[in-house]
Amino acid sequence: MSEDAKPKCIAELSQGQLVRWVIEGLRCTMIHYGYWFREVESRLGFERAAEAEATAGDRVLGIVMRRLGAAMGFEVDDRGYPAALTAMSREELLNLIDAVCANWLANDGVWFREVEKPFGMVSAKHANDMCWGRFSLYEAFRIKRFLELPKLPGLDGLKTALAFRMYSRINKQSIEDVDEHSFIFRMEECRVQMARKRKGLPDYPCKSAGMIEYPYFASAIDPGIETECIGCPPDRHPEGWFCAWKFMLKPRGR
Repeated sequence: MSEDAKPKCIAELSQGQLVRWVIEGLRCTMIHYGYWFREVESRLGFERAAEAEATAGDRVLGIVMRRLGAAMGFEVDDRGYPAALTAMSREELLNLIDAVCANWLANDGVWFREVEKPFGMVSAKHANDMCWGRFSLYEAFRIKRFLELPKLPGLDGLKTALAFRMYSRINKQSIEDVDEHSFIFRMEECRVQMARKRKGLPDYPCKSAGMIEYPYFASAIDPGIETECIGCPPDRHPEGWFCAWKFMLKPRGR
């Protein structure tokens, strides 16, 4: 294409290029949103950033959905949610949630591979572990807010929160009470590890990420909860589970 033939502004793009630019605009919005959270967190700390995002996120959702709805011809309700979602059946919504959760995990896996290919496993694992440290705090904050859990919900609150994690719809997990002060959480079927098993590959060594993810998540739900790893790849484990974690509630100060 000659220089003269190249579009000089968005309005000169072809039909196909216009479609592509719509997606580019959505990606830029998503990344810019993430940078805002990152910068506020670096300056003010996670708690204040999460509180700001809780309000900003609701406002952004309403603005984005109403504007896209007007441009694309779909209705939104008074919360800014697409009316088509409200009209879906419970089964359809659960299927959609499963797709959202699977996409979330695919996003994690794609990023890992794109870092691993040029920079190696060590760099990818380091980035992965650090991302889990940040995401676990955010996920716990959002779940706690969604369920309106008290500030110190204890082990019962953690059990409930674990059932609302993104993992909960795509992996099979179980809980076993040890005593009134502790319980064991097991990941019986892990989508990532089972895919590797089907391909004849060894377990992915995820313990370094788990040692960040699970303690961070538990303490974000209740700072009085301590976490102990019972086993996580590359540790050997029985056929019945891939990783297991013990959560213990420390005695409250009087």
